[in-house]
Amino acid sequence: MARGRLRVYLGAAPGVGKTYAMLGEGRRRHERGTDVVIGFVECHGRPRTIELLEGLETVPRKTMEYRDTSFTELDVDAVIARAPQVALIDELAHTNIPGSRNTKRWQDIEEILEAGITVVTTVNIQHLDSLNDVVEQITGVPQRETVPDEVVRRADQVELVDMTPEALRRRMAHGNIYQAEKVDAALSNYFRVGNLTALRELALLWLADKVDDQLDRYRADHRISQKWEARERVVVALTGGPEGDTLIRRAARIADRAKGSDLFAVHVTAGDGLTGASPAELVRQRALVESLGGTYHQVIGDDIPQALLDFARGVNATQLVLGASRRGRFAQVFSRGVGVTTTAMSGAIDVHMVTHEEASRGRRRPSRAGGLTWTRQGVGFVLAA
Repeated sequence: MARGRLRVYLGAAPGVGKTYAMLGEGRRRHERGTDVVIGFVECHGRPRTIELLEGLETVPRKTMEYRDTSFTELDVDAVIARAPQVALIDELAHTNIPGSRNTKRWQDIEEILEAGITVVTTVNIQHLDSLNDVVEQITGVPQRETVPDEVVRRADQVELVDMTPEALRRRMAHGNIYQAEKVDAALSNYFRVGNLTALRELALLWLADKVDDQLDRYRADHRISQKWEARERVVVALTGGPEGDTLIRRAARIADRAKGSDLFAVHVTAGDGLTGASPAELVRQRALVESLGGTYHQVIGDDIPQALLDFARGVNATQLVLGASRRGRFAQVFSRGVGVTTTAMSGAIDVHMVTHEEASRGRRRPSRAGGLTWTRQGVGFVLAA
């Protein structure tokens, strides 16, 4: 049996309209002749949301007792036995009552998907594991219910239900989200404009990363190698030389000009493992890159220009930052060097040649701290001769 498809409506905060959007999608599919049922929906007493339930079949919930209190939960077996084409199941991150077969609702949904039933569900950005602590720092409210990011990333479709902070606060003030006695406290605490703006940005950035993953898979599946300028990605090439700091900071400034851009640092190591780079310099430069929000990568290749461009195209880079050659002018007469060769082969990738204090001074021999002293090396050469 083919696995069902998962569609997630993602929101930045309660009240943006995720459940409303889910029910609207269910009604549209039902009107087109699709067999749609409601597995579990929380309307929170909102009249306009309740109206959307009319005409849709609801699978009875399972009643459970816990500490002398009755609770209702999603009845997984009943949904699977009913075998609809689509099930609408609210609140992906919900924690089930102790004694349930699964601890989390997303685990219930996994069983339903495995049974070949498509599921449409909802989740707020504050319930994603990777952002849980960030949201608490912003709002001051800890989130007890979480869902692994990978569960949402694996979804076939993730749709953002977006609303400006001002519009959401108006909905709150009009009583469309919480009951009247809770409105003032919510507006002055969790639903402050600053909080909602930060949560909205988190949702947009998280979804942008999800879209990036989809784009990378599409390009790989269709063997597309040319640059697609959907997002600025800056690659800086490091040799392990003293000019690295200058190049990293220059590349970071280029990346900072565009919101949401990515910074990559790459060092090419020869295939035989031999290199003139200083390991200590590379470690220090890696720390600098990461402190500026970038990532460090090391690739192997005997043809340095080709290896650099292969990496840049692999991450869909738009710009490549190189340092001006440290070779002396005499050496440059007989060889074009990495920078000139890379520029000639770069195609649609923009190449920045950055000057620095070490340019044209000639290459320095790497530090041999911890290795043989110069005296012992000299004795070795004499003995060898």
